[in-house]
Amino acid sequence: MRRRRLLFSLLLAAAAGMGTAAVPPQPDADRAATPLGQVIPAPASVHSGGDPYTIGGRTVIRVPGGSGEARRVAGYLAGLLRPATGFALPVTAKDGRDGIVLRLGGRSAKGLGEEGYRLASGGRGVTISAERPAGLFHGVQTLRQLLPASLETRSTQRASWQVAGGTIEDSPRYAYRGAMLDVSRHFFTVEQVKRYIDQLAMYKINKLHLHLSDDQGWRIAMKSWPKLATYGGSTQVGGGPGGYYTKEDYREILDYAADRYLTVVPEIDMPGHTNAALASYAELNCNGVAPPLYTGTQVGFSSLCVPKDRTYDFVDDVIRELAAMTPGPSIHIGGDEAHSTSHADYVAFMDKVQPVVAKYGKKVIGWHQLTGAHPAKGAVAQYWGYDATGAAEREQVAAAARNGTPLILSPADRAYLDMKYDKNTPLGLSWAGYVDTKRSYDWDPGSYLQGAPPESILGVEAPLWSETLSTSAHIEYMAFPRLPGIAELGWSPASTHDWETYKVRLAAQGPRWDAMGIGYYRAPEVPWPAK
Repeated sequence: MRRRRLLFSLLLAAAAGMGTAAVPPQPDADRAATPLGQVIPAPASVHSGGDPYTIGGRTVIRVPGGSGEARRVAGYLAGLLRPATGFALPVTAKDGRDGIVLRLGGRSAKGLGEEGYRLASGGRGVTISAERPAGLFHGVQTLRQLLPASLETRSTQRASWQVAGGTIEDSPRYAYRGAMLDVSRHFFTVEQVKRYIDQLAMYKINKLHLHLSDDQGWRIAMKSWPKLATYGGSTQVGGGPGGYYTKEDYREILDYAADRYLTVVPEIDMPGHTNAALASYAELNCNGVAPPLYTGTQVGFSSLCVPKDRTYDFVDDVIRELAAMTPGPSIHIGGDEAHSTSHADYVAFMDKVQPVVAKYGKKVIGWHQLTGAHPAKGAVAQYWGYDATGAAEREQVAAAARNGTPLILSPADRAYLDMKYDKNTPLGLSWAGYVDTKRSYDWDPGSYLQGAPPESILGVEAPLWSETLSTSAHIEYMAFPRLPGIAELGWSPASTHDWETYKVRLAAQGPRWDAMGIGYYRAPEVPWPAK
């Protein structure tokens, strides 16, 4: 019977096209401590040496001073450690050098900035110091990776919970390290989004870009235009039931992300990619006739009616409501693939919409086509071009950067997680070519776009478009193992970027993903441990 159950599970995994099954890791009681530098993203500075620290039944988690934010991070850490270790790990405000100490402020944290941390491990304990709570949280993610992979299971494991001796001092190369999830082509529930947030947080991603509207679906409730969600959100690619987030749902996502130090960047794509809105309200169309809902995957055929005053009532209402719901500083206004909008209309539209975003206290982010209009002061352009992008278009973006427009880099043939790994990949698209794990890692954001000043680069983002993806298993198969590489490009110093050493660190993540139930693609260029 056990053999038949195992065979059935393997057949299910194969049918879903997943590269690996979620197999519980083997006991690792005799495992040597992970070297301090063998984590992802690679730390900025590592000094190994001294006695290791072993977490045991008497270990406490100390939060000197009892800061509310630090206590919350301590509670998160305790929640990570307790199930697999079986230890009580009480959280206390009492100071001390033993146990696990989360220290906010102090001399050891000076100069670490908003997200940096210092991790010091020795025979008596482990201390994570930071200037700001986000740094403590990132330090906890590093500590997590220094412990056995079986930590990720939800039941008590036989393991040596040992942390190698030494010191890590770490802070990010770029302030913006994002991942985008397209919830418009296929709708993903609050719980599915939260699962992805947890995976992003593990690799120090700090921005979640939610693509909330497109031709196939409008995914956020608007009191002023209710049919956008109830009608425009009623379907998805392939004709499924779709769905949308109520304001309470959206708040739940925002709060969950904030607890993991991710800022949500909502996107309402316009003037193109708007069929769901046009189908919901006839008045948004130049001819006053609503098109049918759309469930295909073509792009570039829809456009808001640029000359109509009613269009800007719509834009104002949507931005006003979205800004009121969103604590983060930015709103993404899309602007890509507006093939049905003339260039003159596109420029006129962007000239009118960017001030609306500013009126409601937010900064503009737009896809890099925004640089073909007049980017407002402080607006950010997100570059998604690739090797086949024409020189003139690339130079247009670089020129905007030289003129003060900051850039987020998401080159489609490097950072798009929905591109197929190779011709046999069962999910994803290939219009930008095949993107294997090495290619997605092996580039430098600081020198990628010729003519763009290095200081114009805010950071990187890994978009995941969902034309072919409809489940969490699909998300994970396409994101892993490529997502950690993009995260490392955003966090780690350029001097640490080396494929030969990175692929070894990446391979060591496999057992952790197995323990977490992440069905990842076993990229052949990565030396995964034998099962």
